[in-house]
Amino acid sequence: MKILKVPGMLLFSEFVGTALLISVGLSVVILDFSPDSPATALIPSEGVRRLITGFLFGTTGGLIAVSPVGKTSGAHINPVVTIAFWLRRKMGTGHALGYVLAQLAGGVVGAVPLLVWGKAGAVVQFGATLPGKGYASWEAALGETATTCALIALLFLVLGHKPIRKFTPMLFPFLYAVMVYLEAPLSGTSTNPARSLGPEVISWEFRAWWIYWAGPMMGTLLGLAIHKLAWLRFLEVEVAKLYHFEHDPYHVFKQQNELSSPGECPP
Repeated sequence: MKILKVPGMLLFSEFVGTALLISVGLSVVILDFSPDSPATALIPSEGVRRLITGFLFGTTGGLIAVSPVGKTSGAHINPVVTIAFWLRRKMGTGHALGYVLAQLAGGVVGAVPLLVWGKAGAVVQFGATLPGKGYASWEAALGETATTCALIALLFLVLGHKPIRKFTPMLFPFLYAVMVYLEAPLSGTSTNPARSLGPEVISWEFRAWWIYWAGPMMGTLLGLAIHKLAWLRFLEVEVAKLYHFEHDPYHVFKQQNELSSPGECPP
């Protein structure tokens, strides 16, 4: 198995994209759910605030995908998205490993600016994901599994359908609005280990860390398994990117179809 050196610009862009997602996306979480925030009084309904939070968090991810940062790296900004592309042989092992490390580093660094929120952020652990009150850890893990399965299944459905794949970034605002509205009381709706790691580090809140790895990983495998169903096999994801599909100057996003095992790169 060959492990290729990952171009530094790709890793830097993925790092920046993930850091932006955490800084901006979790600022929305703090703004909408801190008891000290005016949003709590302005929008008393917690359900409505969950809906708005999910939409704005997903919008942040979508905007990163269409940005110059996303054009360079493909804007996975989530380890399980990278792992899903790797399992579908769209990225080599070295590239996937580099991306996951860049995303985790970006998640931690991107969480540091959240400290500016001070007490307003600290009271909600700076957006850290935890099982909801009254729910067991296994229930939260099932919630993460279900939401990540929906994310991967729908993402690959859209990416695999050429006429609509250009609209992929538009999927995230609506998908996260629904998922956060329905599932956030259970686990906080992470679907992204890097998104959970950042606030865990700055708030030093690791009580349920395993949920936000095990759940998303199981959900990823289930989401990919859905695409093995006979009626979906015609949907072939060609490029390991969420937008700017033709931009691949380093030839790392679409050369894996012919390989016999994940991570092998052509000579």
